[in-house]
Amino acid sequence: MKFSIQASAKINWFLLIKGKRPDGYHDIVSPMQCVSLFDVLAFEDAPEIELVSDLDLPAGENLVYKAAVMLKRSASYSGGAKIVLEKNIPLAAGLGGGSSDAAQTLIGLNRLWGLGMGEEELMAYGARIGSDVPFFIGGHFSVVEGRGEIVNRLKTEVPMDMLLVKPDIAVPASWAYGKYVAELTKKSVDIKLFCHALERKDFTSLRQMVFNDLEKGVVERYRVVADIKEMLLENGAEIASMSGSGSVVFGVFNTEEEARQASRLMGDYWCRVVKTLV
Repeated sequence: MKFSIQASAKINWFLLIKGKRPDGYHDIVSPMQCVSLFDVLAFEDAPEIELVSDLDLPAGENLVYKAAVMLKRSASYSGGAKIVLEKNIPLAAGLGGGSSDAAQTLIGLNRLWGLGMGEEELMAYGARIGSDVPFFIGGHFSVVEGRGEIVNRLKTEVPMDMLLVKPDIAVPASWAYGKYVAELTKKSVDIKLFCHALERKDFTSLRQMVFNDLEKGVVERYRVVADIKEMLLENGAEIASMSGSGSVVFGVFNTEEEARQASRLMGDYWCRVVKTLV
């Protein structure tokens, strides 16, 4: 058997940090949505687990390899798999590429090895690998809570046109969370109101709801993130915000053509025009 699976990137519409947990992680509330930027993973039977990738990263540090080894051990599976990973999602960008790859590895190996595991079981395994992994198993659009292991699906039928822009910096998630300083006044969030505004493309309301608690700390060290946000807003974006722990900033546009026009004005920055997946 041989087949391929796409692993999508994601954006965080907002990222609220509720506090630090005893285990060192942070409790968050974040509506996350997949977008049309994909890594590709190809699977085929092999005697042992083999990962082929152009990433300059030891196999033992790659979440795909970690996910495969963990699932093989947990399922007491005697065989292996050859996994070929084609990367298109930039690293340390706040787009969840590594977590998405790990999620699709679990899904792909469950199919390849005929393990018959359900979604909830795979999500539980995913939570052991990384905070964002369960989200990528659980659907395109969900609100994520806890440290990422609590995933509740949301519904939308309206895709949004976006421009993703990345400066030439990598922001490790652990560093970004370490820079976070709690504010005295906590923002209030209403997921139902947010979804209603999203469905109606009510950008006036959405501007008040889209924020990222990690952005301030990242911008203090990397001013370029704020510069890109300003450039997006000056060139037609209705909303702009940093995704996850950065460094990608997404701009939301009325049309795909407006997003493409803005991309031509972003200089040498890495850019991709995408749609949210519904």
